[in-house]
Formats: sequence, structure tokens, C-alpha cells
Amino acid sequence: MTLDQFRPAVDRVLDPFVDLSERLGLTPDAVSVVAMGLALGAGLAFAFARDDPLLYRVGSVLVFLNGRLDVLDGALARRLGTASRAGDLLDHVLDRYADIVILVGLAAGVDRYAIGLAAVTGVLMTSYLGTQAQAVGLDRVYGGLVGRADRLVLIALAGVVATVVTGRVYGLTVVGWLLVLFAVIGHVTALQRFYYSMRALR
Repeated sequence: MTLDQFRPAVDRVLDPFVDLSERLGLTPDAVSVVAMGLALGAGLAFAFARDDPLLYRVGSVLVFLNGRLDVLDGALARRLGTASRAGDLLDHVLDRYADIVILVGLAAGVDRYAIGLAAVTGVLMTSYLGTQAQAVGLDRVYGGLVGRADRLVLIALAGVVATVVTGRVYGLTVVGWLLVLFAVIGHVTALQRFYYSMRALR
């Protein structure tokens, strides 16, 4: 089970923020673009955290905000009645770029690019299998071990922990092990989603 499965409940909690966004005249696409900007900021903060570990906390806050806006844009689109395939496409494209810049930033900050590559591919395959199921006529798949919401929570928590736990275990820091987790669990989750989808199609 992943946190992505609780999106309907989260949408209800977001009502006050949707109200505020509507009063401010924000559009869902604008919210998506701002969320991408926050992800870029998080990636940069993580990349330079090697010189200043407190930047991990900055990155964690930005990742947290990115996650909130990622849910807000869809809720706002439904409120305004402007939900569209174009908006959904923009949201997914920006989410994938956000995933990439955050993970690349984490890998750069600990100088572990090979592990970072494995993490990025695992994350991208997880997301791809979730939406590809929809492309072949199934519901969008959020199942598996780790979804996007889970990843963002883990990244934000790891960023906070990394400011106080700076030691290494088997040569890897907290962030290094987080990337290993994403590399392994990402591909396992992708395969889980592939299995669920294939079973539903037969």
C-alpha cells in the first residue's frame, strides 16, 4: 500500500488551500509550474549540501511543499472545472522532471552518480508503469511498495536526518542509502505494477 492511494482523502483536507488558490486567481497549470520550481530548488540545495549540511533541511522543506502543490493542482482543476488531458499531461511531465532533479541533486551531494542513476531509473519505471496501465484501458495504478508520495516523504525525512547523522555505514551516508532504497524498491514496485496490470488484462 502506498500513500498515493489516500489522494481522495487528502483532496478533502486541501479544501481551504483550494479556496485560497481560487481567490488568488491561480490556475492549476501555474501551480504545477511553481511545484516544479520548488523541486529544482530542492535539487540544487541537496547538490550543495555537501558543503553545508543545513541545506538538506532547506531541500526537505522544498520537497514537502512540492508534494503539497502536486496534490493541490489537481484539486484546483476539479474545483474550477478546468481539468483536461493537456493539464494532466503537463502535470505528469513536470512531476517526472521534478523526480529527476531531486534525485540527481541527492546523488550529486554525496557524489554517488551510479547509485543515483539506478534510483532515477527505478523511480521513472515506477511512474511509467502506473500511467501505462491507464493507457491500455485500466485505472491508473498506484499500488506497490513505494509511490511518489512515499518517496517525497522519505526524501524530506532523510534530509532532516542527514543534518544530524553525518556518519557512513559501509561507505554510504543516510542519503546514499536512501538512493539505494529507491534503486531497489523502485524497480520492485515497477514490476509489481506490471504484474497487477498484466493480471487485470488477462
